[in-house]
Order: sequence, then C-alpha cells, then structure tokens
Amino acid sequence: MDGLKLVQTKAILNYIAGKYNLHGKDLKERARIDMYVDGTMDLMGMFLMYPFSPPEQKEAQLASILEKATTRYLPVYEKALKQHGQKFLVGNCLSWADVQLLEAILMLEEKKSDILSQFPQLQAFKERTSNIPTIKKFLQPGSPRKPPPDDAYVATVLKILS
Repeated sequence: MDGLKLVQTKAILNYIAGKYNLHGKDLKERARIDMYVDGTMDLMGMFLMYPFSPPEQKEAQLASILEKATTRYLPVYEKALKQHGQKFLVGNCLSWADVQLLEAILMLEEKKSDILSQFPQLQAFKERTSNIPTIKKFLQPGSPRKPPPDDAYVATVLKILS
C-alpha cells in the first residue's frame, strides 16, 4: 500500500485511518476513537475464534458471544450515540471507530439478524453508515467483503495449524 509493505491488521487500519482522515480532529477525539476501536476489536475477536471451536461447544460459545454483545458491548455504543446525539461515535465526522462498529454489527447480524432490536440508536447508526456511498457500494453483493468462514475454510486452517 503506497509503497509500504504492511502486516498486522491494526497497523494497516491505522494507516488507512490516517490516510483518509478517520482519526478525529484532535488528540482527545483520537483517544475516544481508539477506545471504541479496541472495544469492537475485542468483540470481533470472539467471532474470529468461534468457527474453530469444537463442534460440541459451538452452540454454547455462540450464545455466550451474543449475550456479551447485547449486555456489554452494544449498550456502550448505544449510550455513546444517545448521549451526544450526533451521527457518529465521535462527533459528526465518520471515523474508523464507526467503520469498525458497522463491521461488528454486520458480523453479529450474520448470526442473529435481530440483534439490534433493543438498540434504536444503533439501528439508525447502521442505516446511516451503510448508506454512505463508498460503504454502500462495498456492501453490495459481489463486493470484496469477506464472507464468514465456511466448513472448507475452517478445515483448511485446522489442517495447517495441526
């Protein structure tokens, strides 16, 4: 990217956020954005490990992830959006925290389509953010958005790691 060979997801995302001015307008906004990004990465991390769980534990693990999402994570974002009454998590400008939250919401909805039913602020946030032209285009069928891991992918990864 731009002549750099970047590895590590967070470094890549930080670079993109800097390149496209998604870090906020000042140091305080950047700290809040980083806080929200880290929270969504924690939530998304649970989903990354889920497909590799032993089959007999999958149902319980999914229930645990969804319970944590609806009692720990989503209420924080709901409250943040409600308290300041603005369009995005930090101010009225899109940040990489918003992009990360949208991706986390999409991951959750792939497992439980009505996960946002108790969260009207997040429902409106998802609608608003999903309709930003570049994001809307990216979310169209056939886009490069990576699908959830299927059985063949999981089997390949487990074979490589064993």
